[in-house]
Amino acid sequence: PQAASARSDVRDCSTDPPYLPPTAINTTARLAALRDTMRAHGVHAYIVPSTDAHMSEYLAERDSRLGWLTGFTGSAGTGVVTQDKAALWTDSRYWTQAERQLDCNWELQRTTWIQSIGLWILEAVPAGGNVSLDPFLFSIDTWGSYSQALHGSGRTLLPIETNLVDQVWGEQRPPPASSEIYSLPEEFVGSSWQEKVAGIRQQMEQHIRQPTAVLLSGLEETAWLFNLRGDDIPYNPVFYSYTLLTKTSISLFVDERRLAAAARQALQAACPGPLCVELQDYEQVRAHLHHYVQGNVTVWLGTEYTTFGLYSIIPQ
Repeated sequence: PQAASARSDVRDCSTDPPYLPPTAINTTARLAALRDTMRAHGVHAYIVPSTDAHMSEYLAERDSRLGWLTGFTGSAGTGVVTQDKAALWTDSRYWTQAERQLDCNWELQRTTWIQSIGLWILEAVPAGGNVSLDPFLFSIDTWGSYSQALHGSGRTLLPIETNLVDQVWGEQRPPPASSEIYSLPEEFVGSSWQEKVAGIRQQMEQHIRQPTAVLLSGLEETAWLFNLRGDDIPYNPVFYSYTLLTKTSISLFVDERRLAAAARQALQAACPGPLCVELQDYEQVRAHLHHYVQGNVTVWLGTEYTTFGLYSIIPQ
């Protein structure tokens, strides 16, 4: 009886037909649609991470692309899809969970090493093939690791700014957050946002490279800087945003319709001037950064939270 109950709990792809537990998700149609989209873009392998554009540890439903595509809901994993194969890499915390949630379209790879993903891709994709990913979902460091893993192999790492999973997910993808972004009460704030801005500008002055701007991509960073909170990600007091802080200006990229009136007032009390926060649409960060770096500027950023997509907008 013990063996039987174990069997009813996890998938068995060796039988005909394969046995799937009731917790497994049928991904056949999703994979077929993704493969069609990949063919249209000339992509031989597509890498899907378990992160959002801010390298957040926890995700909003809208950003759970790996979960939607595979059925696997663990917090850490990477999926790779080719025209005839699909594999999921995850660590030992999640092996049993993956065997309960994946259907037999997916191979489970019991490691998270990028070298392992690279070797699998080299076997699955012939020389001359394109390996693609969304550059706005991979940190600078992670992109570098993939680049290294495929270097000199005859396979091209090809960034595609259109997210192919989002294209397939279509209208079923959950909508963006719409709840209010609010100011923290003063009794909970260590220092005002103006003091924090002054502190960062002082660090810029003292830095050996003399940066003219700081780019903040981590959601905690912007929430901390402006003493603002939201609930765009369950159980996390953050909201989707970027900040570009220069010596004379402050740009906050956010859905400004969601800012509470008091929050907006606090940010814009000193306008115009160097302590005036200019509100820009969240989606405008790429265009704004592209425009800013046309000048003789030096941008200071963190490699951990900044995506390769934003990094590559900035000239060397």
